[in-house]
Amino acid sequence: MWRPPQRIRFTAAAGRVPSAAEAAASRLFSPINIGPVALAQRTWVPAMVPWRATEDGYFTDEVVEWYERFAQGMPGAIVVEATGIRDVPSGPLLRIGHDRFLPGLTRLAETVRRASEGRTRLLIQLIDFLAIRRRPEPKKFFERFLAITDRHRAALPGLVDAEIRSRLSTMSEDGLAGVLSPDEVEALQFGYRERVTDMQHAHIRDLPQVLPGLFAEAAQRAEKAGFDGVELHYAHAYTMASFLSRTNTRDDGYGGVRESRVRLPLEVFAEVRRHVGKGFAVGCRFLADECIAGGSDVGDAAYFGVAFARAGMDFLSTSRGGKFDDAKQPSVGTAAYPYTGQSGYECMPQFISDERGPFGRNAEPTAAIRKAVCDSGRAVPVVCTGGIHNFEMAEDYLARGVCDIVGAARQALADPDWFRKTLLGFGGEVRVCEYTNYCEGLDQKHKPVTCQLWDKLPSGPSERRTADGKRRLTAPAWQPPG
Repeated sequence: MWRPPQRIRFTAAAGRVPSAAEAAASRLFSPINIGPVALAQRTWVPAMVPWRATEDGYFTDEVVEWYERFAQGMPGAIVVEATGIRDVPSGPLLRIGHDRFLPGLTRLAETVRRASEGRTRLLIQLIDFLAIRRRPEPKKFFERFLAITDRHRAALPGLVDAEIRSRLSTMSEDGLAGVLSPDEVEALQFGYRERVTDMQHAHIRDLPQVLPGLFAEAAQRAEKAGFDGVELHYAHAYTMASFLSRTNTRDDGYGGVRESRVRLPLEVFAEVRRHVGKGFAVGCRFLADECIAGGSDVGDAAYFGVAFARAGMDFLSTSRGGKFDDAKQPSVGTAAYPYTGQSGYECMPQFISDERGPFGRNAEPTAAIRKAVCDSGRAVPVVCTGGIHNFEMAEDYLARGVCDIVGAARQALADPDWFRKTLLGFGGEVRVCEYTNYCEGLDQKHKPVTCQLWDKLPSGPSERRTADGKRRLTAPAWQPPG
């Protein structure tokens, strides 16, 4: 992962610990509505992919236990990990693209409701993503994947196609740059990746006609399974975020200027809203800043936020960065990971940072988006995430109008009970995230995501562990004293 050159070390602190009475009277633990859905408090566990699903996208016991453990902390809302809306192979990621996934979805919703004693609302994040392949071995790339064209034949005249492939496999990078197209060079050096601007492909051209229906059908399944709402994934490196990006140069009315780039996200939302009930919440997660050269910035995000609010979304959740555009070159046999470049660092900064530090880098952009939404005359709750790890920080964000709801991913992973401990007056017992990004390193390798703090505490014989037996799969249990 990219690291800032300053290498300044920061330590996350527990901050001022409130009494139970102070916590109960705080903004953080006050109720709020996201559209038709009432949250008992303004605490939010954002979507995190724990890599516990089957290769076919089904729920496992480990997946259910992961969310059950967060539910025991009784936050206002939990958002289930990015879940694929297409019925296509996608590795060990959850899927919702067919009715056969309904039993697992239903079991999860029932488990969260029971574990939280009905206090936590459950949403699921719906995602679409385009094809990406592993970086190939050069020999295999030239023998099997490269389509020989007249461009190659003109650059290497007098050779038949098999001889062209052989010659290319022996050429230097500089030599290849004179023969291969930029897309072919990228496929060789990084692995093939589809973009929303690949208009030469019919399935890419047709995305605006296909995606609204797929998202709507997925949302219907979530509602049928007992979820309280959906979060449309318009963030990071994936399809919908790519439509919003300034790098989207489609010429079919869905790219270029802001009004065209936001068109498909609005059409997806409208189709989802038409297919679910009035009591079902629909919002989105999108980027406050892409954090890449030539990408969308907070001005774009404020425009999108206002457009989403005017369209009737029930909540807006912000993130930042996490793009393929500046990802590091993967090793042969692995795929590019969108959190390895500088934009990835902005999404998940760690305790070694620059002068701004790793905490709250998303606060001011989110505040600007919220202000734009409020100035437009809309009152749509805004969720802010990014390095929030204690009551004092969360309460400050709410008091200053940075956001209306506080999301905490890594801190909730470190201690799923931190909200509950704080509310009950046991904030001094909270395990504070160290922001080493141990969890992010596991995610990059598609290993079951855990927290290194969990294994510093004694474990019981019945706790489920990773296949190698070295790590807990869920956080240690906690019960209030007495």
